[in-house]
Amino acid sequence: MEKFKRLKNEGNDFVKMGEYEEAVNKYSECMKLNTEEYTVYTNRALCYLKLYKYEEAKQDCDHVLQIEDSNIKAFYRRALAYKGLQVRKKNMAGI
Repeated sequence: MEKFKRLKNEGNDFVKMGEYEEAVNKYSECMKLNTEEYTVYTNRALCYLKLYKYEEAKQDCDHVLQIEDSNIKAFYRRALAYKGLQVRKKNMAGI
């Protein structure tokens, strides 16, 4: 559990610095140690949103909502992911 907390804190620090790819890597390492801690999924979803990886963000939020169907952060970030996917689809249609 100590390694998990260290990795999560490192991921949080990377988010604060705007280093989203590094944060994604730290949160992904956390998930290998503990799949039950849903905050790392919502945190990673935030990073994916910042990186315009909307499908990945949606998947992380979907995972959380399957287990914890009232998680507000997961609902909100999934909505942002859907919005990003819709904008991308409209832009691709115009090309």
